[in-house]
Amino acid sequence: MANIKSAKKRVLVSQVRADRNKAIKTRVKTYVKKVYAAIESGDKAAAQEALRQAETELTKATSKGVYHKNTTSRKVSRLSKAVNAMA
Repeated sequence: MANIKSAKKRVLVSQVRADRNKAIKTRVKTYVKKVYAAIESGDKAAAQEALRQAETELTKATSKGVYHKNTTSRKVSRLSKAVNAMA
């Protein structure tokens, strides 16, 4: 454990940020899973709605610095491609 006061604070702050980032990433993964579940069920309307919600969550995560913007773009692109490929 750190002995210096500022180092102790850094440990606490980094733990808080790690917890926040983990919560945001988990939330994003849940929304992405909903898109794939809708695709598997074959419901295009539900898939499009889930895609819209997932894109919103990814954008929020990017604005908070959890994901890099290129990562978000790649994920949204893959999801969009999968939804558009539905018959």
